[in-house]
Amino acid sequence: MAALSAIVDSGQKMLAAGASALDTVTEAVRQLEECPLFNAGIGSVFTRDATHELDACVMDGNSLHAGAVAGVKHLRNPILAARLVLEQSPHVLLIGEGAEAFAASHGMARVENDLFSTTERRLQLQQAQADDEILLDHGVAPLDERHKMGTVGAVALDIAGNLAAATSTGGMTNKLPGRVGDSPLPGAGCYANNASVAVSCSGTGEVFIRTLAAYDIAALMEYANLSLHEACERVVMEKLPALGGSGGLIAIDREGKRGAAV
Repeated sequence: MAALSAIVDSGQKMLAAGASALDTVTEAVRQLEECPLFNAGIGSVFTRDATHELDACVMDGNSLHAGAVAGVKHLRNPILAARLVLEQSPHVLLIGEGAEAFAASHGMARVENDLFSTTERRLQLQQAQADDEILLDHGVAPLDERHKMGTVGAVALDIAGNLAAATSTGGMTNKLPGRVGDSPLPGAGCYANNASVAVSCSGTGEVFIRTLAAYDIAALMEYANLSLHEACERVVMEKLPALGGSGGLIAIDREGKRGAAV
């Protein structure tokens, strides 16, 4: 799609101009959060209470520092709040009102929760509630093909050899308020380590958490000597389905090889 292609092109230009992997993935995901076609930022899915609760994580493969926020309702760009947690706090993950207060203390504006709402997502909530289901963002045929996109993520390798990953999501349609999936959890939905790989995931969050899916890619490469492609296939095609999970991921290794599996 045109919007996604433009964001990828922008990221490639940043890297070519010497931007860090960390800055590049942060900016790419920020742009994705601004696009209402995706389940992140504007265009996020609804909770059971017809509100939006957003999660995001960013990880620096050079330092292994990570920053994340979960369950935020009033931050336009959760990925920027996650970046603040990484750089301006001693913590890894802040949630809810605490995350919003921290972001506000660093100049991030508060927005109304309905900023994230779209007609398409509201119709998806109504459909899910009528069927008494909790739905993955890619787990149901979209009511409009233009709105079929889900959780967003980015991975990058910069000219200095540093890796980074970022992930942002609105979660699952009709989820219980307070539910947190894999996206804001380093090692589950987002992971980067200069020694191996950067990974961003999307799918059945509870299973990605139980398997530490993003970190598992790195572990399989480091300890089992699997290639990036083999590690991605093992996790997505074997390990996740074995526990009833589904989803996909994008990855790039320290040599610049790209991997993906769905």
